Amino acid sequence: MNAIGHTIRGGETDKFSQKNVPFLLFPLKPFAYLCRNNQIPYICTMQTFRIVKPAPALSPYIRYYWILRDDAAMPVSERTLPVGCVQLVFHKGKRLMCLQDSQLQPQSFISGQTFGFSDVVSTGIIEMITVVFQPYAAKVFLQIPLHLFNGQNVSTDEVEDRELFDLSCRITDTPDNDRCIRLIEQFFFRRLASGSEYNLKRLSTVLDEINLHPQINTLQLSDVACLSTKQFSRVFTDYIGTTPKEFLRIVRMQRALYVLQQNPGLPFAQVAYECGFSDQSHMIKEFKLFSGYTPAEYLSVCAPVSDYFSTL
Repeated sequence: MNAIGHTIRGGETDKFSQKNVPFLLFPLKPFAYLCRNNQIPYICTMQTFRIVKPAPALSPYIRYYWILRDDAAMPVSERTLPVGCVQLVFHKGKRLMCLQDSQLQPQSFISGQTFGFSDVVSTGIIEMITVVFQPYAAKVFLQIPLHLFNGQNVSTDEVEDRELFDLSCRITDTPDNDRCIRLIEQFFFRRLASGSEYNLKRLSTVLDEINLHPQINTLQLSDVACLSTKQFSRVFTDYIGTTPKEFLRIVRMQRALYVLQQNPGLPFAQVAYECGFSDQSHMIKEFKLFSGYTPAEYLSVCAPVSDYFSTL
């Protein structure tokens, strides 16, 4: 296999660490870290993966873009975990199929917050571009309450947004992926100029508190936001795409992956304590919910990587 990855920003290029490559395939980033299903044969001839940083003016809203091409001759099956970020996905090659419902993903779609794992399989040559939003920022560009996308992959032609639909068509018709990124950013800059979102600063501060304090709860977060509990829950759900309690559980799982990423040999009881779980049994239960594996099973098939904390 030939796997290549780069991080690009302002002409500066860095090698993408291959320590995080699960078995033979890079993580498909909009779906979080993936675990190889060894029951499906895999032959890879060439694979490229790039992370592209947004323009500086967009960095408060966009974490990064990633571009993946894989011309594997045989299907690749992957398990996907929640990452805490809404994504905008453009398939330029063959679409992935969700094994749970045997449905192909849309050609271009908004991937809402998810709560649990799913399995996807390739159906041919993969070429895709994904926008990974900051957890609180997708609503600025999509201009729709994000809870409407919860647990769903919503096709861009179903959201009644002509500009977004036209962008999707242009991405499909544009061979050069760097040109595609420029088209996407032009769309984002137009959306930024057309309105403002006064709750962004409030939610950015809330996210900082969540990231810094594993034990924080929703009542404390509503105080940080200077809102009543009911108001906070409504605003949070509209902007983040899931409830505060569910988001805290996603971040707790991602924090555990990050701690194990930094120190794979750390006892599970210590991981549970550092990440805000009530005890080790609680962590095992949450691991099973979000990944389908216990922590020990997970480590036996995947190198732990947190897409949420590794990219802060």
